[in-house]
Formats: sequence, structure tokens, C-alpha cells
Amino acid sequence: MEINITAENRQLTVALTGELDHHTARKLMDSLDQLIELHLPSKTILDMAGITFMDSSGIAVVLRAKRRMEALQGALLVVNIPRQAARVLETAGMSRYVDLV
Repeated sequence: MEINITAENRQLTVALTGELDHHTARKLMDSLDQLIELHLPSKTILDMAGITFMDSSGIAVVLRAKRRMEALQGALLVVNIPRQAARVLETAGMSRYVDLV
């Protein structure tokens, strides 16, 4: 899993590339926690354009990022979701909790 970060004007954009599965989810959650704590964004964008595969572990990543942003009274937006990852998120009903674009 590769992570590319852009932070400016209290907006944190995290572009993900590779597979998001149980092998990479824990490290990604820890990285997101650190990035959010460091930048204290009002909005975090998870850009999933580069995700080649995602299992249910990706749901935990998104929920954790959502909780971290709620603690800062900020917003989480998940964008550029590939079809396979979108099916995983939709099946879990994630659109009720997170803005999926």
C-alpha cells in the first residue's frame, strides 16, 4: 500500500494505491491517525483511485478515519472509489455514515 499526502488550508488529502486488505489496514489506520493528529484538518479526503483490491478491512479504515474527524468536528469524504471497493462499502451500508463520491 502506497500513501501520498497533500495538506493545505486545513484539508488533508490521502491518495491510496495498492491493495487494502487485512495485511495493510492496521498500518494504514495508524498512519491516518498520525496524519490527522499532525495536520488537524477540518476536512480529510480519502482518494481511492489507486486501490486495486479492497476487502472488509477497508470498512474499518474508513470508519476509524470518520471517528477521528468527528472528534475534530471535521468531515471525511471518500472519493474516486473503484467499482470493486464501492461494492464492499455499499454492501456494508457505508453511505449512511460517510460521504462516498
